Amino acid sequence: MIPIFCMAIANGEGIAAQGSGRASDDFATRVEHIEPPSWWTQMNTPLQVMFHGTGIGDCTVALTADAATKGVAIGGTHRAESPNYLFVDIAIAPDAEAGTYLFRFTDPQGKSFDIPYEIAERNAGSRERKSFTTADLIYLLMPDRFADGDPSIDATDDTAEKPKRNSFFGRHGGDLQGMIDHLDYIAGLGATAVWATPLLCDDEPRASYHGYACSDYYRIDPRFGTNELYREYVRQAHAHGLKVIMDIVTNHCGIAHWWMRDLPFADWIHRFDTYTQTNNVFSANMDPNASQYDLRIQESGWFDHSMPDMNLDNPYLLQYFKQWAVWWIEYASLDGLRVDTYPYNEKIPMSEWCRAVRAEYPEINIVGECWTGSIPQLAYWQGGNANKDGFDSHLPSIMDFPLQGAIVEALQTDVMQWNNGMVKVYDVLSHDFVYHDLSRMMIFLGNHDTERIADLLHRNPARVKIALTLLATLRGIPQIFAGDEQMFVSANRKSGHGGLRVDFPGGWKGDARNAFDPAGLRGDAAEVYAHASRLFNWRKNKPVIHSGRTLHFLSRDNTYAFFRYDDTDAVFVFVNNSGSAKSVPWSHYAELTETLYDGRNVLTGRTVTMSDTVKVRARTALVVEFKRTTTPKKN
Repeated sequence: MIPIFCMAIANGEGIAAQGSGRASDDFATRVEHIEPPSWWTQMNTPLQVMFHGTGIGDCTVALTADAATKGVAIGGTHRAESPNYLFVDIAIAPDAEAGTYLFRFTDPQGKSFDIPYEIAERNAGSRERKSFTTADLIYLLMPDRFADGDPSIDATDDTAEKPKRNSFFGRHGGDLQGMIDHLDYIAGLGATAVWATPLLCDDEPRASYHGYACSDYYRIDPRFGTNELYREYVRQAHAHGLKVIMDIVTNHCGIAHWWMRDLPFADWIHRFDTYTQTNNVFSANMDPNASQYDLRIQESGWFDHSMPDMNLDNPYLLQYFKQWAVWWIEYASLDGLRVDTYPYNEKIPMSEWCRAVRAEYPEINIVGECWTGSIPQLAYWQGGNANKDGFDSHLPSIMDFPLQGAIVEALQTDVMQWNNGMVKVYDVLSHDFVYHDLSRMMIFLGNHDTERIADLLHRNPARVKIALTLLATLRGIPQIFAGDEQMFVSANRKSGHGGLRVDFPGGWKGDARNAFDPAGLRGDAAEVYAHASRLFNWRKNKPVIHSGRTLHFLSRDNTYAFFRYDDTDAVFVFVNNSGSAKSVPWSHYAELTETLYDGRNVLTGRTVTMSDTVKVRARTALVVEFKRTTTPKKN
């Protein structure tokens, strides 16, 4: 086994300082992994510590005598099928004392050794932490492609893949320090939350940069930094007014995960006689006509050859993942979670997982990636939805792929046919009655898995600006992919993910230009950034956008009009996606407009008087904010 860390009790951080790993140098051959590596007092989540080491399953274990007087006791021990694991239930009384406790292991030969374990005092107010909401704009970035703040860790002795920046699928060297260095840029754009793709160790020999094939669930990849640096990143983000969302994967691990050499149980992962990939048939989860065969392949098939499919029906694994998520939230003071490939998990255990995490943090938001263009199938996965089969995922938020697809399709064309153009956006939003909670919908134009929005919109800045306008004003929680605010395009669209996940210019020493400096932007990048930053910073202080209702109007001339409104304010958006100027049919909107006054163009700051004579230029969007009264008055 690769040594992960040495004990750090002396530095005051306890065994949580460096992540999961060995108990101490003296007993390194006996206990190689302790997970979770530490815990806290006054937690709601039951604690089950997994010990892994040669023959550890044959040992008896007890806490040293003073533990009971301090409110900590062993509630039970469980052997695995492998003799090298022992699962130990720890009972922590509500008034238990924080401190370092000693587990005493005794092997069959009567030899004993002690393993220290830290139970720290929980921070005040931790349970009541708030999370990301419709008031936020989430900035999504890929750490390896964002900025290289510490070139000295681009390669490490204990990880397989070395940097190769000129390779689309190689590691480029971006890291946590680079993220910290550019938090001011993210905040300056108007973002209020950051979602980074996985930062945990991914030790695959190739294409490990994306992080979705975890090889250690309690360790930040050393090419990104350390666990402590991750905590510092969260502290710095909070100081910049940015919430932090952690991207996690419960569906699969990486083939390089240390336990793949010695699984605790044969059913810890899903196994087949030959390699079997998932069939991606999400409908098998709610289709009354679906076969059990299709459902089994959907949730048990592997995501990829390098990504073994985890079996959440194993109760020890399910508990492992529950407390793993809780550990990172508590350890790093996180503000939310994003769950990758959500419907690929077994849905009943995953529902229990969501409920357990939110039992610990009632206000925490968790968004699941449920990649489907079917609105009813997407709605099925949101917690609280009235599903006919009685299933409740307990998942608060879902990613709105149908809306993303509609925006892209609408803005790609000037053709004014019956169901083309902006009618597609109107149609998708007309299905909002299907969803349980519109305030928990994450809306986006693209992400690290989709094509770049600028590529899809023909590298046309006017079309990209319309897309950004919709992102800033439609219902839901907006998320933008790093660089889309400057109209980034793929390096090579034929290369797939590797080509669209481009480096952020200025993030590497020697880069020809620095795109982190808005003052230095030129051309289309400057134009699109100015548009995005103005809208996103304005959006931060507009409750009517965060929680207002929507009223929209149908047209079939490739325009789209809608209001976001509440009792005191309104925002009017008119999108002209056609190739010619269009008049705003203001009189059509009389059911709302007679209560509006003091119009102001959000993008220019100028006073606006609306009427049927107002025209909107081709491929532009008009955004006007109003005050609203209950007594009708003409604008």
